[in-house]
Amino acid sequence: MTLFIDSLWRAAAYCLHVRVILYSLLPLALMVAIAFGAGWFFWEPAMDAVSALLGSWHLVHAAHDWLASVGLAGLKSVLPPLLVLLLATPVIVVLSLLAVATMMTPAMVRLVASRRFATLEARHGGSFLYCVVGGFGATLVALLAIVVSMPFWLIPPLVLLLPPLIWGWLTYRVMSYDVLADHATRDERREVIRRHRPFLFAIGVITGYLGAAPSLVWASGWVFVAAAPVLIPVAIWIYTLVFAFSALWFAHYGLSALQALRLEQAAAPVPAPTTPVTEPGDQATLPPLLPPL
Repeated sequence: MTLFIDSLWRAAAYCLHVRVILYSLLPLALMVAIAFGAGWFFWEPAMDAVSALLGSWHLVHAAHDWLASVGLAGLKSVLPPLLVLLLATPVIVVLSLLAVATMMTPAMVRLVASRRFATLEARHGGSFLYCVVGGFGATLVALLAIVVSMPFWLIPPLVLLLPPLIWGWLTYRVMSYDVLADHATRDERREVIRRHRPFLFAIGVITGYLGAAPSLVWASGWVFVAAAPVLIPVAIWIYTLVFAFSALWFAHYGLSALQALRLEQAAAPVPAPTTPVTEPGDQATLPPLLPPL
């Protein structure tokens, strides 16, 4: 628990570092380009599809009639764009995580390592290819879990549990490998993850809950639709900072755990070689020496 709290406040302090703030702007630019590009090509088709789907549901018609009876008929036009944005949110989260893992995590691991673990030997037990393939595979599993669990999001308690758990698992899988890829061997990485899996997963879940913060930015309905060009970049930047904080937290925790593991292994006594104990009667009898010729 001490390591958990120590790495938490260190990660929060590093988020105020100028280099970290500058690093966060790189994936932000990429995500803004992706968001606006997707909006340019897919916004109208998505709106038409959602409107047609809602128009075919009698329950939605009843809800519209009730809203009109209480003087809130204008909310009818807000529902389709809000649903499109809510459906796009998981995609933005996943792409933000991959962007941070690809563009920011290595740089921030180097920053943490150079400032706190300059003497920690880099043994390069990971590979960039495995990082990409493993991250892509974990992302597919997370997206499948999102799709399967979406019907349960309508149950109030589960909507507060399932998405953060999915994001937490994905963050834990991706970040645990990335922060140890350069410094730990494969066996060291597996041992660190085995020993600290509950805390590493807890870091992922906590940052998963923090990832819900940008939803407050666009939960304003009418205001969001009007101010989308401003609020979309703000929400994406918040996502980026949340995952940057996650990367820093994993880096401080993982490298500290790796350093402690190596110190433990170095301090372990080396077992002395054992010699077989023989009884006097078990000793071999040597032949008598022959006299010299």
